[in-house]
Amino acid sequence: MNVFPERIANHSLSRRGLGKLLLAAGAASTAVTLSGRTIASAAEGPQPTAHTQQAYDPVNSDFHARWTRADARQIMTTQNDPTVAAGENSMPRSVTMPEIPKDFPIMTDEVWVWDTWSLTDEYSNQVSYKGWDVIFSLVAPRSIPFDERHWSARIGFFYRHSNAPEGTEWIYGGHVFPDNTSVSTTEWSGSTRLMQGNKVRVFYTATTFGTPRPGTAAEPAVIATTMGQIKATKKGVSFSHFGEHKTLLRPDGKWYQTKEQNQYFAFRDPFTFEDPYNPGTTYMLFEGTGGGVPGSPETLITKEDLGYREGDPYAETAEEVNNMGVFWQRGNIGLAVATNKDLTEWKMLPPILTAYGVNDQTERPQMIIKDGKYYLFTISHQFTYAAGLRGPDGVYGFVGDGIRSDFQPMNGSGLVLGSPTDLNLPANRPEDPQPGQNPRQFQAYSHYIQPDGLVQSFIDNVDGRRGGTLSPTVKINYSGATSEVDYSFGNNGLGPYAYLPTNKQKTGVTYVK
Repeated sequence: MNVFPERIANHSLSRRGLGKLLLAAGAASTAVTLSGRTIASAAEGPQPTAHTQQAYDPVNSDFHARWTRADARQIMTTQNDPTVAAGENSMPRSVTMPEIPKDFPIMTDEVWVWDTWSLTDEYSNQVSYKGWDVIFSLVAPRSIPFDERHWSARIGFFYRHSNAPEGTEWIYGGHVFPDNTSVSTTEWSGSTRLMQGNKVRVFYTATTFGTPRPGTAAEPAVIATTMGQIKATKKGVSFSHFGEHKTLLRPDGKWYQTKEQNQYFAFRDPFTFEDPYNPGTTYMLFEGTGGGVPGSPETLITKEDLGYREGDPYAETAEEVNNMGVFWQRGNIGLAVATNKDLTEWKMLPPILTAYGVNDQTERPQMIIKDGKYYLFTISHQFTYAAGLRGPDGVYGFVGDGIRSDFQPMNGSGLVLGSPTDLNLPANRPEDPQPGQNPRQFQAYSHYIQPDGLVQSFIDNVDGRRGGTLSPTVKINYSGATSEVDYSFGNNGLGPYAYLPTNKQKTGVTYVK
C-alpha cells in the first residue's frame, strides 16, 4: 500500500529536507560486470554487512536481522551506472522492470485498483475455487482523484474462469464486506485465506481518516479479521455471511511505533502463512515502524544499524547519520503467531527485520519458502529512503534459513525489482515529477510475489498517465541470494496484464495447468 495520505501531503517534503541525497562519490574503477550488465565505471563504496542466514526460534528468540546502511549503499555502488544520459535507466537490466506501454488497458472504469492479492491456502498457493480464480484489491471510485483514493479505500474482488485464455478480462464483483461493517472507516491491504469448506478468513488493515464512522473506535491503524463464506456458481463468485470484525493487533509502542509517538507511523499489511517444514502453526508478517519518539535516545541509529565492517574506509559514524535525521526512518517487518485454530487470537512478537536508518517503509511483506530457503520480500519507495541512500520504487528481498533469520539482502543490496529509474537524479514523488526524470520511474508499485516468481503490481504513472489498474505481470528467477528478471517471459519480460494464475485447485491436490 502507498504511504499515509498525511505523509504524502506534508511529511515527505520535510523528511527529504532533513537529509538531501548524498550519492556515493569516488574515483572511477575499471569496467565492472554488474548483474549481467557491463558498465564503464562504478562508484567506490563500503563492503556490505556480513550476514549468516542463520535461523533462530521464531517465537522464543528476539533476534532480528538488520537491513543496514552498508547493505543499502550497495545499490549506488554496484547496481547503478553513473554514466547514463540523464533520465535513462541507470540500474542493471537484471533488476529493472521492463517498460510498460503508455497505452495500457484498464480493468474497469468503475473503480481505481491498487494493492492486490489472491485467494490462497495456508502455504500461499493461489487456489482455484470451483473453477474460478479470485483476487482481492483495494478499490475506490474513479469519480474521485487518483491521489485521494486512500481516504475511500475498500477491499473489492474480481473473478474469472480458471485457465481463461490470455487477455480474458476480470469481472468486478464489488466490495467484499457490506457497507459500514469493518472495524474503521477505511480498509487497507491484507490477505485472504480459504479455510475448510466454503469459509474464507480475511485479514486486513483498518484505518481512520477524517470523521470516524459512527460506532467505530476510530482506530488509526490496526490489524483486523473476519470470517465469511464464498459462493461459486456457473455465473460467478460472491461473498456473504461475514461475522464479527475483530481487532487482532495494535502497535505496542515498544517494538512497533504508535500514533502518539509519531503521527507518521506504519502498522499494516497482514500476510499469514504456515511453514511447510513445521506445519500446524500459523504466522503473520506485517509492516511496522520501530517504537519510540523520533529523536529520542531509543531511536538513535547504532553501530549495528550501520553494519560496516571493521576498518572500512567508507564507513559512516553513528553521530554523522543521526545528525542527518535518519532516526525518522525506522521501518521494520513484524511477526505474530496464532494461538488458536480459528486464527482469532494472536501473540505479537519482536520484528524479524529492521531498516533503521535505511528506510521508513517496508510495506506488504511476504514470505516464500522455496527449496529449503525462506525468502522475505517487501516493497518500498525511493522517497522513503534515509538521507545518504538511494533506491527505486520496487521489490526488495532477503534470504535466510528460517522465519526468523539473519537475513542476507539479495543481490548484495536487497534490490530485486525496480521501475526504470535514473538513480543519479534526485528522488521525487509521482504526483510531483521533475524535468528530465525517467518517465517510467513510478510506473508500478505494490508488488505481490506469486508462486514460481511471478510478480504482479498496479500501474501508478506511465509517462504522465495515471493508472489505477493492474500492470503486466513480470517474472523473477531467484536462487540463494541472487535474482534476475526473466526476459524470456511474455513479450521481452512483460507478461499478460493482471496475470495472477491459479496454481492449485480447491482440493490442494490437483495442479491447474
